[in-house]
Amino acid sequence: MPVHEQSMQTLTAVKNNLESCILGKSFEIKLLLSALLAGGHVLIEDVPGTGKTQLVKALAKSMSGDYRRIQCNPDILPSDITGVSVFHPHEERFVFRPGPVMTHILLADEINRATTKTQSALLEVMEEQSVTADGVTHPLPHPFMLCATQNPIDFEGTYLLPEAQLDRFMMKIGIGYPDAGTEKAMLRSHSQGQPADQLEPVTTMEEISAIQREVQHVHISEPLADYLLEIVRRTREHEDVLLGASPRASLAFMAAAKAYAFLEERDYVLPDDIKTLAPFVLEHRILLRPESRLGHRNVGEVLQQILRQVHVPVAVGR
Repeated sequence: MPVHEQSMQTLTAVKNNLESCILGKSFEIKLLLSALLAGGHVLIEDVPGTGKTQLVKALAKSMSGDYRRIQCNPDILPSDITGVSVFHPHEERFVFRPGPVMTHILLADEINRATTKTQSALLEVMEEQSVTADGVTHPLPHPFMLCATQNPIDFEGTYLLPEAQLDRFMMKIGIGYPDAGTEKAMLRSHSQGQPADQLEPVTTMEEISAIQREVQHVHISEPLADYLLEIVRRTREHEDVLLGASPRASLAFMAAAKAYAFLEERDYVLPDDIKTLAPFVLEHRILLRPESRLGHRNVGEVLQQILRQVHVPVAVGR
């Protein structure tokens, strides 16, 4: 099945919109779009002021989708996110009042400032894409994507994300500082205000949903599937690793590889797609042994060692 030209035009328009707001970050934008097309969630970890919130806001505006933002802090309650049932005296019954999670794009800003109890409210949201209140399950709008941000430097008043929640993020990405030329161009582009506020929608959530269905038909050959699974399996067996990637990670890895190939205007996955995405899909799912961390080993080094050791298949065509 060849990639539809109309779909590529739509995705190019979205990508151009995002690049007009977040300058010099084409690759990071492609990763975000890959997660969107694969139906996954993204954790954006970087220092303050690098454009994390603006990137997510621009994505929602480009697709004319519903967008909600939660500013996480220790006082926020699970019901502040998922919603709560309120008793209506005149109707003499409880009515569910949906929270900000009932949207297409949800931004959980500084997610590590919310308590672990509040963070656990997002587990059902991320996996089942639904909210259960008083025994009644309420489905979320489709498509739904959670984008969470966190600051890796500030540890005061923060809570570590549990492994079960990290595993539900398809990718963990960073944006990083712009280079000198890009930052100068950014000054000019912000002279009339935030570029994200001036964006016009270029597609709809219905079109994105249709493209997501197209992505599911991208071909991954059996040798490439074995290659992907071997990388995941090695993360569980490496001597420096305490907790390796889960079967959920394998599924997310394959879905992300298909979406990335689609953005490259291919209807089949290549080994380079898998090698490119491996750090962003797997690193946050791997936990090193304490003695390895004391020996100044890091997850990135371990994963690169695994990628060098696993044989890359040659025959990957249809």
